[in-house]
Amino acid sequence: MKIPSLILGGLLLLAGFAQAAEKPLLRIGARVFTEQTLLAEITSQYLRTKGYDVQVTGGLGSNLARSAHESGQLDMLWEYTGVSLVAYNHVTEKLDSAQSYARVKELDAKKGLVWLSPSKFSNTYALALPKKVADEYPQINSISDLNKVLRQEATTNNLVALDTEFANRSDGLAGMVDLYGMNLTRKNIRQMDAGLVYTALRNGQVFAGLVYTTDGRLNAFKLKLLEDDKHYFPDYTAAPVVRQAFLDAHPQLAEQLKPLAELFDDETMRQLNARVDVDHQSPSAVAADFLRQHPLN
Repeated sequence: MKIPSLILGGLLLLAGFAQAAEKPLLRIGARVFTEQTLLAEITSQYLRTKGYDVQVTGGLGSNLARSAHESGQLDMLWEYTGVSLVAYNHVTEKLDSAQSYARVKELDAKKGLVWLSPSKFSNTYALALPKKVADEYPQINSISDLNKVLRQEATTNNLVALDTEFANRSDGLAGMVDLYGMNLTRKNIRQMDAGLVYTALRNGQVFAGLVYTTDGRLNAFKLKLLEDDKHYFPDYTAAPVVRQAFLDAHPQLAEQLKPLAELFDDETMRQLNARVDVDHQSPSAVAADFLRQHPLN
């Protein structure tokens, strides 16, 4: 018997709906900076090829993202060990990379959040020199070296640029000054928006500045990172963190995300961030190109 075309069309439509409904919906959150946007975009494009219906919510503040994750409004975030350790779990002791990961994995599991296999990059703080200063002072390779020069040449010309948040946090400037015995006062500190720190460094307006170790402008502006030789800055290794409830329903996600996370190291993230922040390419185009260059089974 021939099925009328109208009925056949309806059946095909219903089949399409059923097929779409079979795709698990994964809700990914991203904070309001380039690296988070890129990680979410790369992950979403990759997981769509694995049969997921991915929904990305970007531009989130840190506390809002965490709250949405814990309450079940988001299924996944790319999180940083240092953020979870200090901001959400209020752990103040100094831990290395492996210890930090183990601790947040344990603490967040109690909140229904599972840390999956980590990436190979840590987006932590660092102090950096402009190329002109680095060339003039080749002996400055660490924060202790910088401190020595600043003490020897105490002058308002040797300004250090810091973002306002870091400058006013107890675990920011105050702790760094205390650990390194730095002679940083209002005379030689300039507080500004984090993005303006890079501009000040590029333009040679400051002697040193606080930066992030995976920022794309480090290479573009030829900035020299200084070693944190007393290990003040926390580890900020990034990893996908997924709600336990979602992982219970889709346990294969852990193995699917492992090879993706392993593609990301410090230099790779600097290059990806630079393509957006310096070359002004769209995150979606950068993500698609990255996945083409790094095909995953």
